[in-house]
Amino acid sequence: MRSLSIGATGMLAQQLNVEVISHNIANMNTTAYTRRRVEFQDLLYQNLRRTGSQSADDGSIVPAGVQIGLGVKTAAVYRITEQGNLTLTENSLDLAINGRGYFQIDLPNGETAYTRAGTLQLSESGQIVTVDGFTVQPGITVPENAIDISVNSSGEVLVKVDGQVAPQNVGQFELAIFANDAGLLAIGDNLFVETPASGGAATGTPGSAGYGQLQQGFVETSNVNVVEEITNLITAQRAYEMNSKVIETSDQMMATISNIR
Repeated sequence: MRSLSIGATGMLAQQLNVEVISHNIANMNTTAYTRRRVEFQDLLYQNLRRTGSQSADDGSIVPAGVQIGLGVKTAAVYRITEQGNLTLTENSLDLAINGRGYFQIDLPNGETAYTRAGTLQLSESGQIVTVDGFTVQPGITVPENAIDISVNSSGEVLVKVDGQVAPQNVGQFELAIFANDAGLLAIGDNLFVETPASGGAATGTPGSAGYGQLQQGFVETSNVNVVEEITNLITAQRAYEMNSKVIETSDQMMATISNIR
């Protein structure tokens, strides 16, 4: 009975849907987190009578055949790259990207990762790093005698040194953009790496054409809409229950056949 396996594929699909929704809700307070959405596709069909085949020697064409679907499958877990809200923190090393772009991060294995989480810190040597201690390209170092750090919208890092009137420029951030942001591979810790699907990184200064501006003293919040996620969770739960009802009904039908005397 096909309905047993069809209902099973539906339950598995909705189970994955609930897992993705729960992941979104769990990261509702994660800096710069982008919510995920599951995309489903129907499975192959069994053609009991093929549409367009000849039904007689005179060339009559079957206008509508008989196709039996075999269920559902997961096509993708898509990342929605809509920008989250910018929240004021007044921390001089909190940087939010208002628009397109990613910070470039040097990983210990030599690879370059990308992130929109601009909660930055200073290392023991005064270099600007992530909360995990990874260097933010291009490797900007703040002098030990700096008493104030200012980052303008174009990414220039200006520090005020004790005893000097004019601010000192110690470097400038660059942002990376991709043709397909959804094609980036998430590796955890708010980091992504490029893939053939994302295309190569194109770098540029913040505020230039196609690149977002930096906002000092702000962080980007998650773009998760809790109300929407709860609604999706209820819908997925009901869909799971209906698919389980299909299996229950199929089992009762098989029991009826078994009890025929």
